[in-house]
Amino acid sequence: MTLQTNGIHHITAFARDPQANVDFYASILGLRLVKRTINFDAPEVYHLYFGNEAGSPGTIITFFPWPNSRKGSVGGGQVGATVYAVPKGALPYWEQRLTGFGIEVGRATRFSETYLQFTDNEGLRLELVEREEGAESAWSFGGIPPERAIKGFGGAVLFSTNPQKTMQTLERLLGFEKIAEDAEYARFRSSGDIGNIVDVPLAAMDRGRDGAGTVHHIAWRAQDFEQHEHWRGKVAEYGYHPTPIVDRQYFHALYFRESGGILFEIATDPPGFARDEPFEALGEKLMLPEWFEPHRDQIEANLLPIRVREVEGSGS
Repeated sequence: MTLQTNGIHHITAFARDPQANVDFYASILGLRLVKRTINFDAPEVYHLYFGNEAGSPGTIITFFPWPNSRKGSVGGGQVGATVYAVPKGALPYWEQRLTGFGIEVGRATRFSETYLQFTDNEGLRLELVEREEGAESAWSFGGIPPERAIKGFGGAVLFSTNPQKTMQTLERLLGFEKIAEDAEYARFRSSGDIGNIVDVPLAAMDRGRDGAGTVHHIAWRAQDFEQHEHWRGKVAEYGYHPTPIVDRQYFHALYFRESGGILFEIATDPPGFARDEPFEALGEKLMLPEWFEPHRDQIEANLLPIRVREVEGSGS
């Protein structure tokens, strides 16, 4: 069976302040909080998911906001920058919006594309790039017009301790196609129309340190549960050591660390975020898997309250 991922399913990062996290991604960037749940392995910590109106694969960034956690440092073995795609002509709007919220914005060019570069409130590195591909978002918040709203991921920049091995994994295991290379980066493309461009710096990087403001892992898309089983076999045949398949309620997941130190996940597109609450109410209440429901009162008491709200700024 020939396997090729369509691109990024989701990216998961560390944070500290859950309300500040919601304010940045829902209120400033205009993403939808599509699920508020907990870290199934540490139920005292939220797991917050932000994406387009449905939380479609290729649009989802997730966070473990752990108050009082250590600050991380970005380096090898991590996603160095998370890239979001916006419609053509939208960068001036976003530059004005972000600076209006007091966010420092820079510009950079890779492979003839212009990127707005900035960090979130925790220091996580983000970029915006204009792309024709990908459907426009049907969700907007904070006065962001739909024709300017973030579509989903443009891709990611992978910081590797062994770039050659990481690039081989992208091509030979995940099915990306190498489409360009210059003095600094190699560029790879998947078959999807969102979350489909991955850039890898050619220079090896010293190891980063996990903590707030860094990415924990990047997940690649599997079409369905059957294909997911085949992916696990392919990862093992390639020489990596995949975890057993884990039910994350909204997708199934398996994990492995590639040779450049980056934690990769392969996640299924189904079943999605509407499996346990109506589409129109996504993200409005704390959702727990059934085995945690008997402990709901205790879990909720240990979590800081959060809400999606307008925040002050002159960015819109």
